[in-house]
Amino acid sequence: MSDLPDNPQPPAWPLPDEAVEAALRRAFADGSWGKYHGPNCRELSARLAAMHGCEHIVLTCSGTAAVELALRGLRIGPGDEVILSAYDFEGNFKNVLAVGAKPVLVDVDPVSGQLDTNQLEAARSLHTKAIIASHLHGGVVAMPAVRAFADQHQIAVLEDACQMPGAIVHGRIAGTWGDVGVLSFGGSKLLTAGRGGALVTRDAEIVQRIRVQTQRGNDAYPLSELQAAVLVPQLDRLAERNQLRAENVSRLLGLLSDVTGLRCFVEAAGSGKSRRAQPDDSQPGYFKLGFWFEAASFGCSRDDFACAMRAAGVAFDLGFRALHRTHARGRFRAVNGLPHATRADEAILVLHHPVLLGTDEDLRAIREAINVGELLRDSD
Repeated sequence: MSDLPDNPQPPAWPLPDEAVEAALRRAFADGSWGKYHGPNCRELSARLAAMHGCEHIVLTCSGTAAVELALRGLRIGPGDEVILSAYDFEGNFKNVLAVGAKPVLVDVDPVSGQLDTNQLEAARSLHTKAIIASHLHGGVVAMPAVRAFADQHQIAVLEDACQMPGAIVHGRIAGTWGDVGVLSFGGSKLLTAGRGGALVTRDAEIVQRIRVQTQRGNDAYPLSELQAAVLVPQLDRLAERNQLRAENVSRLLGLLSDVTGLRCFVEAAGSGKSRRAQPDDSQPGYFKLGFWFEAASFGCSRDDFACAMRAAGVAFDLGFRALHRTHARGRFRAVNGLPHATRADEAILVLHHPVLLGTDEDLRAIREAINVGELLRDSD
């Protein structure tokens, strides 16, 4: 154990930020921090509308609430079915249930870990009313295929861009392929206010239906003026930080190119040196960087590997639990056995994003931590 740091800690988030501190001070000085309807939410909404090229922004108390409101705005309800990946954030599954609809789970692509668009036709029924497409762990869903399928069958698309604000997905900003796009400002997210979220859409009727749900004498799902105040300066640096994270992902993958048993979502399968698997017209965001872990290559379990990495100060965590393995069968319909989603449940590791804003030394430390993990394994 002597090779491990004495008191290792993964990078903290959020980072110290003078612009955020100044925004907090301004909100205190002008009193907007305690207002119902102040300038900060208006500015944030305007900035998000311009960024996404969408007329309508609905600010919410969380990304999870935004997904539920999006489903209600799309008129999803009892008797309807919603297609989503069997490997997805649990809140999306529960939101489908919350509006009275049934989740229909499809498999993931075995390389990218994203919703497999080849499964959509098998999942479709007369009751299918929407598709939730979530971009996860640095991967991107094939949104042109989703959009074409949905338009052909008159199905709504909810695009979950909570993990990649400002990213480019097949030539468009993430969230704008869907009838509704959803963002999250949770405490660990790339844009953080501790809590919060937003919906983006070009459809005024969807917004009106959402307002029927939220306006109950006041906004029942609000983002506060203080939260909006700290998000605006983060938007100023989002493109710069997204670019730095992307560059550091490329550097990191170069450092890990000789590591067998870890294959990143943004790499293609195959022997020899990895090649990029992302489409040329996409630049993902990297809230989490996803890896397929092969226990046989390391001679240890995924859980033990993650524990060793965190002990060495590297924020590797387990991925999501697959939805079909954590919920009663009667709550959903599954398509074609879900073998790759089952593997995802057992094999995905994610690297938390703060290190991707670090230095080359920080990236090399990840490679060295893997070496330490191998030494610990060999000493057992």
